[in-house]
Amino acid sequence: MLDKTGIAKRIAKEIKDGYYVNLGIGIPTLVANYIPEGINVVLQSENGLLGMGPFPFEGEEDPDLINAGKQTITTLPGSAIFDSAMSFGMIRSQKVDLTILGAMEVSENGDIANWKIPGKMVKGMGGAMDLVASAKNIIVAMQHVNKAGESKLLPECSLPLTGVNCVKKIVTELAVLEVAAEGGFRLLERAPGVSIEDICNATAGKLIIEGEIPEMQI
Repeated sequence: MLDKTGIAKRIAKEIKDGYYVNLGIGIPTLVANYIPEGINVVLQSENGLLGMGPFPFEGEEDPDLINAGKQTITTLPGSAIFDSAMSFGMIRSQKVDLTILGAMEVSENGDIANWKIPGKMVKGMGGAMDLVASAKNIIVAMQHVNKAGESKLLPECSLPLTGVNCVKKIVTELAVLEVAAEGGFRLLERAPGVSIEDICNATAGKLIIEGEIPEMQI
C-alpha cells in the first residue's frame, strides 16, 4: 500500500505542462513537492496566491506565506498575491485546469463529500463548493477506507455532499480509479503489492475491472 507521500507522487504524474492547478487541504498539498522536472505548472491557492512552490525547509519559513490549509509555503519567481475575490473569480471562471481535493466519501457517479461529519463542529463548506462546481477536472486524493475499515468508495455518499457528479479520478493507498461515464469505479492501476481482491474487498461501490490491471509506477 502507499502512504500519503506515495499518493501525492502518483497524482503529480497527472499534471500536464501548462496546467493551472489548485491543491486542496491535506494530502493534495504534498503534490507541490513532486511536480515532475521539465513540467511548467502554476499552483493556485484559494486564499490568494498564484505561483506556489514546495514547502520551505525548516528555519526558512515565512509566517506570512501560507496556503489554504494554513501551512507555510514558498513562492516561485513571477508569483502573485491577491485577495479572495480575485482568487474565486479565477476559480468560478474556470481558469483552473485541475483541482486536487481530499474527500471523506466519493460515490460511484462522482459525487463528493468532503466538508462535514454530522455531530462535529465545522466552520462551513469553504471554497470546496466553488472548486467542485467550476473545475474542469477533479482528482480526489484519499484513503480507500476510513478508520473503522469501512469503504469510502460507495454506491451513494452518506455524508452531506460538496458536489454532484464532478469527480473524474481517485487515487488511494490501494489503487487509481476513474469514475466511469455509465457509473462505477473503473480500476486503472493497483498499488505495489496490492491484489485485485484487496481492492474489491475495500470498495463498496460498483468496481469495474477490465483486462490486466497494471501496477502503479511511482
